[in-house]
Amino acid sequence: MKQKNIFFTKAYIEFSRKRWSELRDFTKLQITPNEVFMLKGINEELSINDVIEIYFPLSCLLNFCINHTKNSKSVFKNFLGSNFYKKPYLIGIAGSVAVGKSTTARVLQFLLTNDSKSRKVDLITTDGFLHSNKMLNDKKIMNKKGFPQSYDISNLIEFVSQIKSGVRNITIPVYSHLTYDIVPNKVQLVDQPDILILEGLNVLQTIKDYIYKPYHSMFVSDFIDFSIYVDADPQLLRQWYINRFLKFRSSSFLDPKSYFYCYSKLTEKEAVNIAGLIWDKINGLNLKENILPTKERANLIIIKGKDHSIQNIHLKNN
Repeated sequence: MKQKNIFFTKAYIEFSRKRWSELRDFTKLQITPNEVFMLKGINEELSINDVIEIYFPLSCLLNFCINHTKNSKSVFKNFLGSNFYKKPYLIGIAGSVAVGKSTTARVLQFLLTNDSKSRKVDLITTDGFLHSNKMLNDKKIMNKKGFPQSYDISNLIEFVSQIKSGVRNITIPVYSHLTYDIVPNKVQLVDQPDILILEGLNVLQTIKDYIYKPYHSMFVSDFIDFSIYVDADPQLLRQWYINRFLKFRSSSFLDPKSYFYCYSKLTEKEAVNIAGLIWDKINGLNLKENILPTKERANLIIIKGKDHSIQNIHLKNN
């Protein structure tokens, strides 16, 4: 293999976009422009070239990892007998608010499902494990939503533990981005997927990321088989958050049921100022204190530039 445009660092192998895209020859996946359009987020640019040049090789790599893990499991299955439980492969996707984690998760779910029609690939976000707004208000930490202390971490860990133990028909809470809260009396059913993609701000956090001492010693990161961190310069993230806020202001914020309905009446200048303030005091602070420090725990880092274009891939060298 040619070594041009590959740079070895202490922990990661760095691929230029061009060099990474050459690895797509290993896969025969297909996707249409309409499918790409359906997969992208409200404030993200996602082209068919992005999918072909970045996500096709990534899905190929994931398939190699999944098959390797599957072969390793067969040893235990033969040892323990035919009743050995089905253990899903868990992919974690972390990164800042507004960086495009959800789009990355949806693209990978699409590709990994289409690569093998017999596969069941589920997608879960950790938003469903946030404490309710009532509890956050009662604890006076509503302005810390998304921070470690805002999650029902015990319930989240119980969920991933059950998933890894082959438990069937697990129900988990559902979060609404419209009401900005957990939906009462609504659950999502997860029943032994072959692959589970878990996306969220906190999937790579450990006990080191908690300012208070939790009453348990396990974290989501302990259960993940392959982890991805979606990265971008903080100034770009701030602008993307503001842009997304403005788009929501003229769409979902107009719904009287929206938690942010009051912002729909703002002028554009007022909206920009409010969004910038929210970023600086909440999302940007959370990024600096709790999310960015987890980046180098990831197996793979996707680095974005202007307009969400993916510039580089860093693959852990182990």
